[in-house]
Amino acid sequence: MKILLTTTSFQDTPGEHHDLLKKTGWEIISARGPLNEADTLALVGDVDGYVCGDDAITRKVLEKARPKLKVLSKYGIGVDKIDVAACTEFGIPLLFTPGVNHTTVAEHNFLLLLALEKNFLFHTDSTRSGGWKRKTGHELLGKTLGIIGLGRIGREVAIRARAFGMRVVAYDRSTDQAFLREHGIEAAAQMDDVFAVSDYLSLHTNLTPETRDLINTRSLARMKKGVLILNCARGEIVNTPDLVAALKSGHVGGYGTDVLDQEPPPADHPLLKLPNVVVTPHVGSRTYESVVRQATAAVKNLILAMNGEPPLAQVNPAVPVRKFV
Repeated sequence: MKILLTTTSFQDTPGEHHDLLKKTGWEIISARGPLNEADTLALVGDVDGYVCGDDAITRKVLEKARPKLKVLSKYGIGVDKIDVAACTEFGIPLLFTPGVNHTTVAEHNFLLLLALEKNFLFHTDSTRSGGWKRKTGHELLGKTLGIIGLGRIGREVAIRARAFGMRVVAYDRSTDQAFLREHGIEAAAQMDDVFAVSDYLSLHTNLTPETRDLINTRSLARMKKGVLILNCARGEIVNTPDLVAALKSGHVGGYGTDVLDQEPPPADHPLLKLPNVVVTPHVGSRTYESVVRQATAAVKNLILAMNGEPPLAQVNPAVPVRKFV
């Protein structure tokens, strides 16, 4: 058995996931992702299993990978870079690892928020250069945090926001009333209601055709002047030119993001040089604790499916898993 492994955090972080994969005795072919379509095409065709990160796994890639590819195990939860329909059509089980990184990403979300509101980068740049320049920041206490998407990560963000003494207003298509009552969270009937009241807007929705470019000129116009926007979901949820214009005009006070519409970004990406933007390189889930959880779950999924046993989680459960080892 040949297994292609492309996720860098899996490879770079020590832990039980390495031992678990080694014990299979399978041949491991490693590459440094995320890979574009051309790079992915060059590696598939002779691999039986694939542990992927955010590689471009298109229909063209899957056509070349079959019939050799038996199982595709996603390290993480986002499958927007994978042609799920083609996986299903070709009978390839697509596995993923929900419930392993929500704590870490929620913490990172507050790192971005605090960096913006406390002018963190300005102050550290000043002291490191031998200066002592100071800007006045803002408290989080009493501010309104709007959340779009109240899944695992959105919920963890809401809980932490309440601990900061913030008002939380959330929009989600399926709302857990018991959770809302327990944590004192207000449910909005529509997204525009969240946009209108938020001092901070936190995005925690999947990337779908409906959510692509969700943050655009129209939705930005419905937000408070000076709103801060946080994005630990997907860069494509935000229309970059529209956001850049709003940041330059001051209508949006700041943008804290762990994701971009191009990853890695070109050197001239418009969000990289703005003084009211904080960008981190898609590391929101990259802690030792979270990586080991994700990687171990991805390997367990792969082993289970290869042995014809039900995996921990499957994106396309209509595709049966069959014993291959």
